[in-house]
Amino acid sequence: MTPTGPTAHPYMANSAPQLRQELLDAVGVADAEELFVQIPDDHRLSRPLQLPPALGSEVDLSRHLRRTLARNTDCEQALSFLGGGVWQHHVPAICDEIAQRTEFVTSEWGTPASDHGRNQAWFEFASQLGELLELDFVGLPVYSWGCAAGHAIRMAQRITGRAEVLVPATLDRERLAVVRTYCEPIEMASHIAIVAVAVDPASGRLDVADLEAKLSERTAAVYLETPGSLGVIETEVERIAALARGVGAQTILGVDPLSLGVLAPPGQLGVDIAVGSTQPLGVHMNCGGGVGGFIASRDEERYAREYPTLQVSIAPTRAAGERGFAMTLFEQSSYGSRENGKDWTGNSVYLWAVVNAVYMSLMGPQGFAELGELILQRSHYAAARIAELPGVSVRWGGFFKELVVDFNASGRTVSEVNAALRARGVFGGGDLSASHPELGQSALYAVTEVHAQDDLDRLVAALAEATR
Repeated sequence: MTPTGPTAHPYMANSAPQLRQELLDAVGVADAEELFVQIPDDHRLSRPLQLPPALGSEVDLSRHLRRTLARNTDCEQALSFLGGGVWQHHVPAICDEIAQRTEFVTSEWGTPASDHGRNQAWFEFASQLGELLELDFVGLPVYSWGCAAGHAIRMAQRITGRAEVLVPATLDRERLAVVRTYCEPIEMASHIAIVAVAVDPASGRLDVADLEAKLSERTAAVYLETPGSLGVIETEVERIAALARGVGAQTILGVDPLSLGVLAPPGQLGVDIAVGSTQPLGVHMNCGGGVGGFIASRDEERYAREYPTLQVSIAPTRAAGERGFAMTLFEQSSYGSRENGKDWTGNSVYLWAVVNAVYMSLMGPQGFAELGELILQRSHYAAARIAELPGVSVRWGGFFKELVVDFNASGRTVSEVNAALRARGVFGGGDLSASHPELGQSALYAVTEVHAQDDLDRLVAALAEATR
């Protein structure tokens, strides 16, 4: 049944004619077009948008959305080996249960009394992650790993007074784009120049000789990752940190927290600031919002004073045996000083910090060690089986969780291979041919604890058929 009258709802102020006119009258213009005259003509669409007819009821809208969503295939329905920044890890049921509790879902800001439990949960996040990293000062999480890296680079700029950062040439392109945004255009006063450091093609690790040649008194920080965005484990982090210190630069290390059960933590490697993703710590895969990024450092005032994030501290109360949890260094954040704060950190992922705390408390040190070993075993089993296939190889051996699979000798493109895998109910690895053209037809595969041996054998069988 087609609606005969107006279909705009009164709460949609830009659509209901009477409310639209009230808005125009309030700002003193006769036509909404007057609000957009400063936009150049070549930036504006010159034809009407080709939109389908408006849906006339909530029932129609609900049916339309269900039909549209039913076209999707998620990573539970298909066997997935996608990674590259968001990974499929097991999320314990209790993480979802705690995340849905009204105390946390609705408690963004309240009173000192109502915030006490939330502050304690946030403190537990910071203290547990600090123990995992062996660093004592941890801020509440920001939107993503890329945001954390960008903030850390700007922290290094403020600490050193310099405006150049060295990064690996193979850095994940999406993460690099976020970092580039934080470093600002060259026309801006706080611009930070990004200099790429070569990667050794034989090992996939940072070329230390090239790094040493590019380090100078202009360098604010060296940013590197282990495992890197292509899965490779850096073996000379301590040497790189020493070289950076030698020219007065900071070292920022990006890490996967799940690797720290089997790899040395940043606190043991001589780095100054650590960043990374919190998504592996109990957060489901999603592409509709932030998945979390952490920043951590030594507990020194020169670092603490440059954090743009919220901090939660613990202190004894007047009652014997009691402890209180409250914000500290609040005024240096954008919440406390708005545009005068140490960068802007709104739209964060504070609910995920509670989930991360739950996950880490469930795992404990032994759990992280066992999980890290399991991921190593399964990913290297997959690499060994894949390397047996004609025309297919694994580019580098020293990796954790993610591996680069090379299809150049097979005569097939990654796109062709992935289409063939998709037809067999498998999501293949992320295509690197556009983002990393020097690797040719290669793909990034992620293997985690959710992949049983049967899953890996199924992948190998599907790859064998896809590359014939």
